Amino acid sequence: MTEAMEDQQSVDASPGRGLNRLLASTGVSIAGQGMVLAAVPLLAARLTSDPLQVSLTVAATYAAWLVVGLPAGALVDRWPRRITMVVADLARALIVGALAVAVLTEAAQLWVLVACVFFLGVAGCFFDPAAQSALPLVVGRDQRRLATANGQIWSLDLLGRSLIGPPLGAALFALGASIPFFGNSLAFLISAALLVGLGRMAPPVRTGAHPPVFRSVREGLGYLVRHGELRRLTIGMATFNFIYNVAFSTLVLFARDRLHVPEGWFGALLATSAVGGLVAGYLVPKSRRHFTARAIYAAGLLAQGLGWLLLFVAPNGWIAGVALALVGAASMTVTVLGGTARQRLTPDALMGRVSATTRVAGIGMAALGAICGGLIANGTSLAWPILSASAIAGFGSLLMLVMRRSAPPEIQRKASNGLR
Repeated sequence: MTEAMEDQQSVDASPGRGLNRLLASTGVSIAGQGMVLAAVPLLAARLTSDPLQVSLTVAATYAAWLVVGLPAGALVDRWPRRITMVVADLARALIVGALAVAVLTEAAQLWVLVACVFFLGVAGCFFDPAAQSALPLVVGRDQRRLATANGQIWSLDLLGRSLIGPPLGAALFALGASIPFFGNSLAFLISAALLVGLGRMAPPVRTGAHPPVFRSVREGLGYLVRHGELRRLTIGMATFNFIYNVAFSTLVLFARDRLHVPEGWFGALLATSAVGGLVAGYLVPKSRRHFTARAIYAAGLLAQGLGWLLLFVAPNGWIAGVALALVGAASMTVTVLGGTARQRLTPDALMGRVSATTRVAGIGMAALGAICGGLIANGTSLAWPILSASAIAGFGSLLMLVMRRSAPPEIQRKASNGLR
């Protein structure tokens, strides 16, 4: 049984102003989160020397999405997007601010850190689908404008999360362990203030009462499974994440033992991936073509596979940098084009659920890929996860090419109209 909803109207603000506020909010928020990405493991290492306990801080974010992600997406489809984002930012500011106070007063314990990371992840389960749902309301569903906006947002994400935030967070942590956490709390407050200025974003109009949350979750899952193109986008993204993490899970050991990259230069090696992603984030939205899920992920998986293959045969760190730049460019390409296609194809009434479902699938497969990469390395050698990722990516690219084509456009439109 479907929910009777009508698509939400565009935001009551000029697209330029709304997009600028979203971009500014993203830049500030992600820079703050990037600082904490470095500060959390550093703090965990101060609190314990047990590798398993330290790894819990990473697992906590995954756990939040796997536990809360799907119902959060259903609730996002019922709530105003702007208010959801603002409240999520304020909640994150409060959580990380409380952690900063605990660190400052030397009251922080490992369980406190893990709990804070988990609840930050829970707030992100609401913020991220709401942000994905808000973007088409701000810029419209035109392929070029939507791809350009996605490219800008994901490039800012890459800058803050990979290039600016972590080095800054580590440097501030060395000055005072609580400083990066206070900085992240302030960043969330600034982000919330910027989002308050967005125009009105009321939830989709309904003609009846909301069904139970988990029935809404099932409806979102059912729609995604039945919609051929959205299903392929989700499969492609989950496959891409799985393969990436098979190789990345033991990359630090591979770089040290096979490429002889010094520990101090490993961060610079990873930065080449970010550089490749930034180049792709600039170039990809300039294309005027409409790409199918098959084309997006066939090309993305092939490029990722070639990158890992080049890394496997690379005699030194310089060629490895080129290889990782290719992997980073492939990752940004599928993120921008895949996200744009998903936003264009999904009715507004289901945007939160579809976004959350794809994120849960991607995170679940990323975690599985990391485990598989570790098992492969333990059973063979450090080179095999890299080679395995390359082989699986090539096979996945071929499978995407031979997948059955989408249903005719008129059938897809009827599937979408059935929700209105």
